[in-house]
Amino acid sequence: MDTIREKLACIVPKYSVVPLIFSVSFNMLVYVGSRLVAGDWRHYNIEGPLDRMVPLWPPSVVIYLGCYLFWIANYILIARQGKREVCQFFSADFISRVVCLAFYLIFPTTNVRPVVEPAGFWNQALLFLYAVDAPDNLFPSIHCLVSWFCYIGLRKRNEVCVWYRAFSYVMAILVCVSTLLTKQHVVIDVCGGILLAEICFWLGKKQAVWQCYEHALDWVNQKIFTQ
Repeated sequence: MDTIREKLACIVPKYSVVPLIFSVSFNMLVYVGSRLVAGDWRHYNIEGPLDRMVPLWPPSVVIYLGCYLFWIANYILIARQGKREVCQFFSADFISRVVCLAFYLIFPTTNVRPVVEPAGFWNQALLFLYAVDAPDNLFPSIHCLVSWFCYIGLRKRNEVCVWYRAFSYVMAILVCVSTLLTKQHVVIDVCGGILLAEICFWLGKKQAVWQCYEHALDWVNQKIFTQ
């Protein structure tokens, strides 16, 4: 942990190290933990007529998997902002995962994946994705949620180049589309992820919310960095 903390401190301000580590850790806890708890529970298929009109396009798996690099880059950029902005963003990020956890436990969802022939590189890549990622924890889509956070976290940051903010918007849209073209999610999952990101981002800007996060962050940093 100390090594990770030291390396991150060279990239982002000291006050952003804990939020970054906690964000990744809590995200994994929500995704994996909810699956361990609710894996055998009844899951609901909320696929609609519109979803059946969306074609399967295996090459879109490259966006679905490649977006992790996009997430890393943008979360680091967001973490390089001022302390207030960092607390606003990561408090929103935390709230969103709590909401996701509630949905994954209270209303577990699933979908029916198409039969994919094993012939061809892209089909093999898609089958790999299906093998490592079970069809659960679908609503709201964390893929869409995080990608949209990557965009709105920089949306009004004038110190970030206009072209990169535009790229982040396009990339977020492409990730959302890829979740449908890979048949990993359905339309309502995508809408839920985007809407949740916007609502939580709005909540994170509330003074009572981000200051509560800041107080907790100061306490943790004091315990860690004064030792």
